[in-house]
Amino acid sequence: MSVSQLSPQSVWTYFEQLNAIPRASKKEEEVLAWVKAFADEHGLTHKQDSVGNIVIYKPATAGKEGSPKVVMQGHVDMVHQKNADTEFDFDTEGIRMKIEGDWVKAEGTTLGADNGMAVATMMAILASKDIAHPALEALFTVDEEAGMTGAQHLSEDLLSGEILLNMDTEEDDEFTIGSAGGVDTTTNYYYDKEELGDGFSGYNVVLHGLQGGHSGMEIHLGLGNANILLAQLILEAAPNIRLVSFDGGSLRNAIPREASAIIALPESKAEALIEKIQQVFDAMKGIYAKTDPNMTLSIQPALGIKLAAEYNESLNMLNSIAGCPNGVFRLSPEVPGLTETSSNLARVVIKDGHFTTLSLQRSSIDAARDFAGKTVGSAFAAIGAEVEHSGQYPGWQPKSDSKVVNLMKDAYEANFDASPRITICHAGLECGLIGKHYPNLDMISYGPTIRGAHSPDERVSISSVQKFWKLTLDTLERL
Repeated sequence: MSVSQLSPQSVWTYFEQLNAIPRASKKEEEVLAWVKAFADEHGLTHKQDSVGNIVIYKPATAGKEGSPKVVMQGHVDMVHQKNADTEFDFDTEGIRMKIEGDWVKAEGTTLGADNGMAVATMMAILASKDIAHPALEALFTVDEEAGMTGAQHLSEDLLSGEILLNMDTEEDDEFTIGSAGGVDTTTNYYYDKEELGDGFSGYNVVLHGLQGGHSGMEIHLGLGNANILLAQLILEAAPNIRLVSFDGGSLRNAIPREASAIIALPESKAEALIEKIQQVFDAMKGIYAKTDPNMTLSIQPALGIKLAAEYNESLNMLNSIAGCPNGVFRLSPEVPGLTETSSNLARVVIKDGHFTTLSLQRSSIDAARDFAGKTVGSAFAAIGAEVEHSGQYPGWQPKSDSKVVNLMKDAYEANFDASPRITICHAGLECGLIGKHYPNLDMISYGPTIRGAHSPDERVSISSVQKFWKLTLDTLERL
């Protein structure tokens, strides 16, 4: 069965079209051209700002002209992640989708339901001839996943709506009314390489098969961070270790699933040291048996190794990775169960005399966000690394008298005979930044159920998309 045959058919048809288009963050030219062509095809006015965001305008249906104007919003980019054994070119190929029970998944890659379901839903409503709605402004933002550039630099002459429906929440029974802010921390360190000389053997050490996931919404689950765990394992060979290279993780907002390193060990001690690393890994598997049951360690000979960092440099770099503060820093004292502040050591590269790390700190309190960034930076500044903090974006503070939240709560209860959960999430939603440009917007975030976002396990519930669609249509009718 094709995904486009699922119900609601118009939503899934546009999702299938969208997923045929490569759309990495900062590489959205093709998908933006598709959005503009869609507007032209349906005779709808559109406008694009200097950073790439597009708004498509649709007049109110008959009898709804006096209703509040509504902004529907989602981002066009997606996180590109794949399993190591999956052959796939994100720059040229469309996502290969499959249906398993109530879920739509991808074959070995991220699915792009985050935030493709929003884009497809907006398209379906804009294309419709029989859906009652107020005047609409459909805002398609760019580069959400790699810095929220679109929302950061959103033009202030695009929107005139009073209400914003952000469609980037990933539980179908949840309304989000606030979110965390974030800051990127980048570190750089330069080291000298030395000749290894005789008596050393090279090994390629690979840690893979970890669960990975969203570095905000899933940071509290105790998932393994491949960068930190691999550094801890290699340090079991100290002080005999010589580090040749290290490569782990990917995007700042994805918990690292894989990391690899090339090391050199004294030939006379190599067998015993490798056995020690393997024994510690076996203990590590026990610790992460519930969260990362498929975690695997591979150690294979690496031939032709001639240069490496010297002993102290090797240990300093590995210790800074292994000792980097990571995960949940603080739970909210005001909202039970909410992660207030966290960090994700997302990317580590050591190669050819250059050691760099990329990480993302999040918090619902801007000052705590910045303190977390400084804390993480200190782990690397201690060995002499340069530390840079950039890309700060604010948290989204809840509005106590939100009319749209009350209206949608009534709609949810009427349609599903249950009450939605009203939450603040530990993720970076664009609402905080959009609200800076348009402070009078009454905002809410909601969406269908998505699991495993930012990982190749990403999947979206078919029945929840139907629920999400029904709630969206009723909300537009009530508005």
